[in-house]
Amino acid sequence: MVNPLSSRPQLIAVLAFVFIALAPLVVLFTQQPPYLSPPQLLSDPFLQLPTDTSVRVVWFTEFAGTRHSVAYGQGLRQVAIANTTKLTRTREDQKSRVGEQTEDALVYQKPTPRDIWRHEAKVTRLTPGQRVPYQVTSVRNDGQIVKSNPFTLTPAPPPHTPLKILLTSDHQLMPMTAANLQKVAETVGNVDAIFLAGDLVNIPDRASEWFDDNRGGAFFRALQGHANYKLEYNNITTRYTGGELIQHAPLFPATGNHEVMGRFSTDSGLNDQFNDPIPRQVAAEIYQQTSSLLNPNHNPNWLKDNSFNTDTYNEIFTLPSNENYYAITFGDIRLISLYITNIWRTPSLKPNAKGRYRERDADLNNPTAWGYGQHIFEPIKPGSPQYNWLKAELNSPEFQQAKYKIVMFHHPPHSLGDNIVPPYTDPIQTIERDRKGTITAVRYDYPPQADYIIRDVLPLLETAGVQLVLYGHSHLWNRFVNSQGIHFLESSNVGNTYGAYLGKKQRQVPEGKDYAATGDPNGLEPILPTIAPLRGEENQPLPYIASNDITVFSILDTSTGIVSSYRFDTTKPDSDVIEFDEFKIAPVRKVR
Repeated sequence: MVNPLSSRPQLIAVLAFVFIALAPLVVLFTQQPPYLSPPQLLSDPFLQLPTDTSVRVVWFTEFAGTRHSVAYGQGLRQVAIANTTKLTRTREDQKSRVGEQTEDALVYQKPTPRDIWRHEAKVTRLTPGQRVPYQVTSVRNDGQIVKSNPFTLTPAPPPHTPLKILLTSDHQLMPMTAANLQKVAETVGNVDAIFLAGDLVNIPDRASEWFDDNRGGAFFRALQGHANYKLEYNNITTRYTGGELIQHAPLFPATGNHEVMGRFSTDSGLNDQFNDPIPRQVAAEIYQQTSSLLNPNHNPNWLKDNSFNTDTYNEIFTLPSNENYYAITFGDIRLISLYITNIWRTPSLKPNAKGRYRERDADLNNPTAWGYGQHIFEPIKPGSPQYNWLKAELNSPEFQQAKYKIVMFHHPPHSLGDNIVPPYTDPIQTIERDRKGTITAVRYDYPPQADYIIRDVLPLLETAGVQLVLYGHSHLWNRFVNSQGIHFLESSNVGNTYGAYLGKKQRQVPEGKDYAATGDPNGLEPILPTIAPLRGEENQPLPYIASNDITVFSILDTSTGIVSSYRFDTTKPDSDVIEFDEFKIAPVRKVR
């Protein structure tokens, strides 16, 4: 008779072999959700609001979870617990390109809320100048653990630290954006920060534009190296992945017009809502007249819901202040980001145009459908809160003592692009009526002498010794220098262009109005690129890049004060990135 105990080692070995062989299948069939779709983070982590000894780490999931944390430092032994909030306005709709919806309204027939949770942990006790590894972890309600790859972080750099800053704008899921950011990573490597002068996505409440647009170019995926955007030229398709940038470097945005949603609706499409803001004062006047009928439930957000808001933008990013304008010190830089943007309206003068200069004929006697011209979202005229804040900040020790004084906002002060016209001022409305009192026309004028940027803001910047003003909006590259030595850089030909208006090419402007059809309306001549300008049809060097094939990015190197601009021709995917311009920012003469 065989002693069963004598064969125990062989039995254990057999059972161990069977367990090891079947273990993958056990895991496969016990996972929730189904094994074909393992749980993932909605985004990689990205960095926000660095201080001398800390930095915020932010990421997103589509589950609330039970615990979210950041492990960091040597051996990832230190842990910071995240605070979790739910985004309140993220939705998908008929125009979304997400999941199985590859055409309009295949899945969503109207705006549908999408549940997204934001997690933010403050990583503390960091040493200036020391970069350490980190990794985020989210635990689902069912106990499953989801981790990011490890990345690196560091607190705000001390003075005299050499930095490379990406200067960019107007990503908007445009065709060349992923290629642009991939070439940044390949050319420069890890940048130390990103200054992004507005227009991050197209429709800010459309969740997929931030996270998972199925065309492959969502905002976070492009800036985190997870894009999958395909460009085709001469039957050759090239796939671009973007760059792994914001996992390692803080992002500092400015508010552009595409960060602003218009009047809220549960029925009309998100594009329609985006295009339907009205001035806050107009909404307030309507509310005062019929508040009991319009707001019987006393909704505290009624004015915002019926004018415009930046809620999704504000919920996604951690800004240095509770306003959409702020200042922060980063190494030798004092950066001021201003909320200078207005609603974009068509320049068309046709009867069906709800435009910059007129209302549609069909809407003339229906003021609730008016667009109120190209109205400004946040005042910056003298006496406004933003103007008063800017004056105080420009006189602060932090700003005055900074080696590099940089101001960033969205709307151009100097440009060859289309969007600089009309002047940046409150529209003056003219209502024309016939003898019976019926409205026959509603028109809008913008007095050039009342341009708030030129008349009110730039004199403050000149007096304070600002060296560089960064902006976007017109989707081109051009730059200028004024008599006080301030450099003006528009580096927004990232994903596409709306053209440059110089020479024979003219902007569409109303006849008889003092709006510039060509050139910079505010009197500066564009600077010719110093290294390798593109050339026009007659082989003349061009002072701009406005192309739907060539993408541009700019880098500030604080060790030298040099801003270098690069271009890449996406029609030649095997070609090199070309540096085409350099200029140096230096202390400027203050005007007193």
